[in-house]
Amino acid sequence: MDLRLIYAAILSILPITELRAGLPLAIIYANDNNIPIILVFLLIILVNILAIFLAFFFLDKIHEKLLRLKFYKKIFEFYLNKLQKRVDKFEERYSLIRFLALIFLTAIPIPIIGGAWTTVLISWILDLDRKKSILAISLGVIIAGILVLLGTLGFLNFFH
Repeated sequence: MDLRLIYAAILSILPITELRAGLPLAIIYANDNNIPIILVFLLIILVNILAIFLAFFFLDKIHEKLLRLKFYKKIFEFYLNKLQKRVDKFEERYSLIRFLALIFLTAIPIPIIGGAWTTVLISWILDLDRKKSILAISLGVIIAGILVLLGTLGFLNFFH
């Protein structure tokens, strides 16, 4: 296994980069090594879905302990204040269709605005049903993966 595939998996599980950075790298790896793209696509999707569970675990178990550290608390409060504005708009606009909105927000292939980590945090703050949130965010990850896959393939075809 090439390091590029490991890097792609790591990027896919990290906040901000997620599959938006990992999937193109994995697709290039697959193209260079004659590996079916569907295999790396599924791998990256599964890794990004794993990030949903990691994010909920972090928020449920580790976050409270880290809040005792001034450095962490300052960073988290800064991020939370920025996110709170989005959460307020989200609640106003999507109170009746929260879970469809979670899918949509996850599917947006733009770092920080969308993605699994951001929507997990929104779900956690709003105390939405965990199982429904995981399902909605997972569906959003799949849609984001398809969008990034199509964009990457189009980009690669344009330059070949």
